[in-house]
Amino acid sequence: MNPDQLSMTIVDVLEALVADGAIALPDGVPAQVTVERPRQQGHGDYATNVALQLAKKAGTNPRAFADLVAERLRAADGVAEVEVAGPGFLNVTVEAGAQGQVAADIVAAGTAYGSSDAFAGEKINLEFVSANPTGPLHLGGVRWAAVGDALGRIFEKTGADVTREYYFNDHGAQIDRFSSSLLASAKGEPAPEDGYGGQYIHDIAAAVVDRRPDVKELDDAQAQEVFREVGVDMMFEEIKKSLHDFGVDFDVYFHEKSLHDSGAVERAIERLTEMGNTYEDDGALWLRTEKYGDDKDRVIIRSNGTPAYISGDLGYYLDKRERGFDRCFIMLGADHHGYVGRMNAMCSAFGDEPGKNLEILIGQMVNLLRDGEPMRMSKRAGTVVTIDDLVDAIGVDASRYALARYHSNSPIDIDLDLWSRATNDNPVFTVQYAHARVSSLMRNAADLGVTAASHPELLTHEKEGELLRALAEFPRVVKAAAELREPHRVARYLEELAGTYHRFYDSCRVLPRGDEETSDLHRARLMLVDATRVVLANGLDLLGVSAPERM
Repeated sequence: MNPDQLSMTIVDVLEALVADGAIALPDGVPAQVTVERPRQQGHGDYATNVALQLAKKAGTNPRAFADLVAERLRAADGVAEVEVAGPGFLNVTVEAGAQGQVAADIVAAGTAYGSSDAFAGEKINLEFVSANPTGPLHLGGVRWAAVGDALGRIFEKTGADVTREYYFNDHGAQIDRFSSSLLASAKGEPAPEDGYGGQYIHDIAAAVVDRRPDVKELDDAQAQEVFREVGVDMMFEEIKKSLHDFGVDFDVYFHEKSLHDSGAVERAIERLTEMGNTYEDDGALWLRTEKYGDDKDRVIIRSNGTPAYISGDLGYYLDKRERGFDRCFIMLGADHHGYVGRMNAMCSAFGDEPGKNLEILIGQMVNLLRDGEPMRMSKRAGTVVTIDDLVDAIGVDASRYALARYHSNSPIDIDLDLWSRATNDNPVFTVQYAHARVSSLMRNAADLGVTAASHPELLTHEKEGELLRALAEFPRVVKAAAELREPHRVARYLEELAGTYHRFYDSCRVLPRGDEETSDLHRARLMLVDATRVVLANGLDLLGVSAPERM
């Protein structure tokens, strides 16, 4: 019996009590009740505060309500004991056989274990990274690559239809500065004052000249246009390759320029105007964002007729909604915090609901430490630390795990020395080693001819119970990670599970020794080990991290 199954059992008890007239719930029986693992040993396997939540509505006190529930719950299949504690908490002990069944259920489910329909029917657009193609991908973008891809996997695990999208900024002043920097490099001149530096500029400029040797014969304006067209494509292909090597691929690469070329911006403005949310003042066209919670109204079209930056946001958001996305997520760096208010106001101006149709997630800074000192510069990029610097230092698995392990709105320091060590103070090593250890045990069992079998009633040891309850929590961890947009919950859970498994292994011998006969207890414990392997692998997969069978 897992927490969700116990929750439904309690719901069934409540419905029976209402049907018998023992209690009255004017608002109806809840679809589910909260069931948690007690913090203290001796308080049962699970606990619920359902009596404290519903007693007042039922017109009685929590303790009396809890007594009614406890009496019926004790008779339910799989429940060994129910204790009423304190003001009305219910501590539930599950029968060994019901709890032990969790292991066989997990093995039977395999890669599907942890799935739910929490987001079934939701069509989600997940836009992340979206770094300007003016240089190699820096650490801020790499953090969103790890977190965004993990969040997409978690949404898919909970039933959503997810499209990963990269907004390709090929329109604007930054691209002008990039192309002028390439031109200056090709001419042997220093980069413009507001341009880009680093070895990568010289590399790309040389590659453009190799591809288009005629560029040297053009005047500066024509040559810069060539460097813009060819150089931007080269830089973007390099970014895509770095992301692919990092295990992150996108379903859609959306070009900003297409918004202006296709008329999407004009359509968005027309829609907002029809809704009464634009006005003209001082020769410019304004969006009524202050009306929807922004600190001021925003210019859409300047008085000189050129579109302001927000005009592209308008066209892009409407385009996503017209493509049928129910939820649009945008993942931005900490320097875009002031962007949230205007984007939410824009969402409201279209008649949509911020936090539902549009949700903006903010990611804080990442620092790399080597020998306790921050790394400030990349050998190639010249100014920032890049995705390749991180991967070269600790590898893809450790990079992805380290970036996804913390709440995205918290700054993090990644100690390269720690994350490259094969020791238990390295979190990714701890989890991957646990998977390799269970895989090794499964191989040893096969060599001995021992096969896993379901004998749930035999898994009565305290450490077996702890491991079973930990494994049963995985679906709820995944669901919470999706609902709260927090992939780090999966990582922290896996670390706790690894520790719980090691304590089980140290206390409970799984395989027979010497001439010892193979017993049903050995087979039942092997089933529990296999269930642990499934959950570790499934959890690592959600983070885009490999589950090695040997280390």
